[in-house]
Amino acid sequence: MIDDRTNAYENSIDEKWIALACHRRFGIGADGMIFLQQGDDGADFFMKYYNSDGRPSTFCGNGGRCLVAFAGSLGIHHGHCRFQATDGWHTGELLTDGQVRITMKDVNTIDVIDKNSFTLNTGSPHYVTFLHNLHQLDVFKEGKAIRNSFLFKEEGINVNFVEEVAPGEISIRTYERGVEDETFACGTGVVAAALAASFHSANNIDSWQVHAQGGDLRVDFQKDGFQQYSSIWLTGPAEEVFKGELPV
Repeated sequence: MIDDRTNAYENSIDEKWIALACHRRFGIGADGMIFLQQGDDGADFFMKYYNSDGRPSTFCGNGGRCLVAFAGSLGIHHGHCRFQATDGWHTGELLTDGQVRITMKDVNTIDVIDKNSFTLNTGSPHYVTFLHNLHQLDVFKEGKAIRNSFLFKEEGINVNFVEEVAPGEISIRTYERGVEDETFACGTGVVAAALAASFHSANNIDSWQVHAQGGDLRVDFQKDGFQQYSSIWLTGPAEEVFKGELPV
């Protein structure tokens, strides 16, 4: 994450530089790069997100939560903020227990691929499929095949493999486009999985515990109709790992 409220950095770099900085052997290593930029229309800030391949992308849920924490550390807000991203407005909050939560865009459509597989957009496009023995799955192989299949190859899609653990509780593993590999926690994917799980199980549970490779998250929402979900909140931890300088 880079404080770029003066727009000095983004205008000085290109996709190649971002990809190098995100490289896990020749750079810092990351699943993406986020610029915190000056907000418009009363927004506390604007979130600009790039995938690790250097290309601009849509919204990143966990990145958004981390950016809310980052903005708080810079004194931009004091526990509550409203910010803009490529998919629109979001609200962010720093909770007293150290957790960070943000609102996500409303979802009005869940497309059914088959009885266990669905697609939906939660700020980024997601494919969600339900299965058993999630821990034994070759996520790279299976996720890559779906992401590059005829239906999704042109635009790309994030692929989420989900196993229902108990009512209101699921486990998830995600193949992320742009990263082109398994990522340990994808916020928009976690939200997509929770909404798809609610739809798939046809229950009235509106708070889901989600176990990702990188940690646990919670998704809360209001179900307004057959496929309509609003007041969606993504909650989880956000911890600073390090800070430093990188030459442009």
